[in-house]
Amino acid sequence: MNKCVERLYNGIVKENPTLVLTLGMCPTLAVTTSAVNGAGMGLASTVVLALSNLIISLLRNVIPDRVRMPAYIVIVASFVTVVEFLMQGFVPSLYSSLGIYIPLIVVNCIILGRAESYASKNGPVASLFDGIGMGLGFTLAITVLGAFREILGAGTVFGYSFIPENNPTSFEPISIFVMAPGAFFVLAMLVAAMNRIKKKKGRPVIDMCRDDGCIGCGNLSCAGRKNVKEGKE
Repeated sequence: MNKCVERLYNGIVKENPTLVLTLGMCPTLAVTTSAVNGAGMGLASTVVLALSNLIISLLRNVIPDRVRMPAYIVIVASFVTVVEFLMQGFVPSLYSSLGIYIPLIVVNCIILGRAESYASKNGPVASLFDGIGMGLGFTLAITVLGAFREILGAGTVFGYSFIPENNPTSFEPISIFVMAPGAFFVLAMLVAAMNRIKKKKGRPVIDMCRDDGCIGCGNLSCAGRKNVKEGKE
């Protein structure tokens, strides 16, 4: 159970695919003109990620190495097709907004990357939670990105307007934020904020260049310090 929680934390915070690994930038920048679009794309990707990770993990000892990537693409494409039909049938407005980016989930480097680096080497339960964690991290990041762009560029978020009806001139939307440059601006700010948070939570950097050499170094995990204490070169 601890490993499952670790996979969730890893995907949402430690290795967030958007804010830390900077993967899947095409849908991240293209569909986040609103928070609804970001949430829709993120949840669709989460379903595909979780199910494809699970199936690939179950079949990891059956799929030959020389055809593993084509096999992964076939598995991912099958789930993307199912998700696409479900969205077209139940949320047609969101389906129309996302457009071509729904079928492009097939070649999303987040999904293929997790299939190759994790699902193909680990058990089904851990792979399932890895997919859920990565998907939730992606969903959270692009939903926040879309929300900031929508608030700044249109004065609305999730259907709620920030522009008072009795005084519409009190808030002037900055239209550039709902255009392509705005996506880069907001993404850069979110990545910088994530780096700042991780830096505060991390251990202080210890200066390795001391006059008394490795013996006086306070970094107990340093391999060079251990070798000096053990009399190795």
